[in-house]
Amino acid sequence: MRLLRRRPGRDPLVCREFVQLISDYLENALPARERQRFEAHLAECDGCAGYLDDVARVIGSLNEATLPAPDPHTRESLLAAFRDLRGG
Repeated sequence: MRLLRRRPGRDPLVCREFVQLISDYLENALPARERQRFEAHLAECDGCAGYLDDVARVIGSLNEATLPAPDPHTRESLLAAFRDLRGG
């Protein structure tokens, strides 16, 4: 991780805060000011840029993954459990 120099008058975002904000950034849920700070840090920190790429790649691969259908016994057991929960 590359250290950033603090310049007077800047509002530096540190790497730890970057990591905490990454989900909101990827979900486009950051307020405009936080997004600007996030992207300014991203432009200056190779380590965080790599981390963002890794997280985005993992999320993308999870979205592409398909789950196998449960075997018939497991399916019936789950359906029975849900029926019991609903009282019928």
